[in-house]
Amino acid sequence: MNQTAVALSSEDLHGPFVPGPRALRAGTPGGPLTGLSFAVKDLYDVAGEVTGYGNPDWARTHAPAAATAPAVRALLQAGADLKGKTKTVELAYGLTGENVWYGTPTNPAAPSRFPGGSSCGSAAAVASGQVDFALGSDTGGSVRIPASYCGIYGIRPSWGAISLAGACPLAPAFDTPGWFAGKASVLREVGEVLLPPGVSGGLGPVLKVQEAWMNALPSTAAAVMNGLAGVEKLLGPVLTVQLVPETLDALYDHFRSAQAEEAWAALGDWVEANKPEFGPGVGDRFAAAKAMPAEKAAAGRAFRKQWQARMRSLLAGGAVMAYPTSPVVAPLLTASESELQAVRERTMGVTAIAGMGGLCEVSIPVAQTEGAPIGLSLVAGPGRDRQLLALAEQVAGILGLPV
Repeated sequence: MNQTAVALSSEDLHGPFVPGPRALRAGTPGGPLTGLSFAVKDLYDVAGEVTGYGNPDWARTHAPAAATAPAVRALLQAGADLKGKTKTVELAYGLTGENVWYGTPTNPAAPSRFPGGSSCGSAAAVASGQVDFALGSDTGGSVRIPASYCGIYGIRPSWGAISLAGACPLAPAFDTPGWFAGKASVLREVGEVLLPPGVSGGLGPVLKVQEAWMNALPSTAAAVMNGLAGVEKLLGPVLTVQLVPETLDALYDHFRSAQAEEAWAALGDWVEANKPEFGPGVGDRFAAAKAMPAEKAAAGRAFRKQWQARMRSLLAGGAVMAYPTSPVVAPLLTASESELQAVRERTMGVTAIAGMGGLCEVSIPVAQTEGAPIGLSLVAGPGRDRQLLALAEQVAGILGLPV
């Protein structure tokens, strides 16, 4: 079905929330998150609301949700007040945050630049101060990159740590929930509600992943060095490691292949049946997913198993990897499709480190360069999410960031 962009007010077009009546729900009084407000990415079900998944055809072909996603319900039961559903890139398949149907949210920290995606609305809602925290999802970087672009905190938890029941899939072997906050303490408090107990023991040493630092622009690497120094004060001197002898390009290619196979398996039936019109880049990615050679996807899946074993061995004792969340600041809104694709490829070789490994990763808003925010990522082994959130809060305190 061919769509035309919905006629929107300026506030709806540039704001973080899905246009139309807000999905408002009051939290249960007296919980640990009482007094805090939050928003949820429009791929999570809220009972009685249509989950639009960023695309008018998806909204048209799906009935209102019968139940609220458990992750959302847990936040409400903990006392937080839901202020609405936020925009997402169509079917969560994009990194810039662009949505031609409902409007691309303004990046409050750098209005001339993209907010990052696919959890663009959730990041923008937090960065603009409209909510205290917001739920997103992360498959290939969809929480970490918007957090870096918008100058806020964000976490991709260990894969499988939190239920994604009642959430639209993209690539289930990589999909995780995730959330943003303007303060490190709030990021941690949300984790205390959503996360399982996790692994015991301390964190350290710090591993400076050489490939990720070399992949970043020199200005990016220089900007986040102060953040790395803050981590060193807590965990001791960094150790430089070479992590990816195959190269980041090869890591990205394996991730892309395995993700594409899953995306088509999860969503291909709907795409074929409804022939939706997609915005720039999204349709191309689904066409590439459909055409992905089976042997290439199988190689990606096999490498993922090897990569997970390698990462678990490296990080089993509590080591923490550190590197720039994104190799570049948010692209300008005027960037061409080819420029955006180049940023995507350069970025996702780094985000695939945690994505392929099922690792937890926190992005801390440590610096600015080129007049825009940039984040430092801390990455730990599976199950160390709570420890990582506590470490991020300590680092924020040392650096004088919002705690």
